[in-house]
Amino acid sequence: MISPGHDTATQRYLNALALFDEFVRTAASTAPDAAALRGLERRFAERIEIQPSYWSQIKGRSRQIGERLARQFEQRCGKPAGWLDHPQGAAAPAAAVAAHATSSAARPPDTGMPRDEDERFIVELVLTYYRRNPQRARQRLLDLLGEVLTPAPVAPPPPAPRPTAAAADAALWAQARQSIAPLKKKR
Repeated sequence: MISPGHDTATQRYLNALALFDEFVRTAASTAPDAAALRGLERRFAERIEIQPSYWSQIKGRSRQIGERLARQFEQRCGKPAGWLDHPQGAAAPAAAVAAHATSSAARPPDTGMPRDEDERFIVELVLTYYRRNPQRARQRLLDLLGEVLTPAPVAPPPPAPRPTAAAADAALWAQARQSIAPLKKKR
């Protein structure tokens, strides 16, 4: 049941990335600060019970997900057996759709793949940046996500408006007039 143009290895890779995306979204919704978002790849690898370097190799496509590891991904992420091997979307098997529907309650399925040319452009841009300098890109992207996902602080009320120069002069003139007695007229 592999979609046209996708072999099993590619399908497992795409679904593993979707599982990681789901993990990141869950982490971001429970703890949206930058400190909590650091180390997500390591924590995801721990959840799957593999080494972080092995997860990095899978993401970099230098390693493939074998049969045993595919079942391990599914078990550790609460997916039915065989879930990683099939497209997750409109063409997904009924069991996978039912399992996904119970976890996402009336949300349209999100495959984690870009939906249009704009999203593809952004993904390619971020990947290019990341591939040139992974450590710096990771840090910068986590900082950016932390800024975006952290609720904005409540702004203090604006200070009382300062009087304009003309209003200040008028107030000073009124005060001076009150303290000066009028001149007596000559007789």
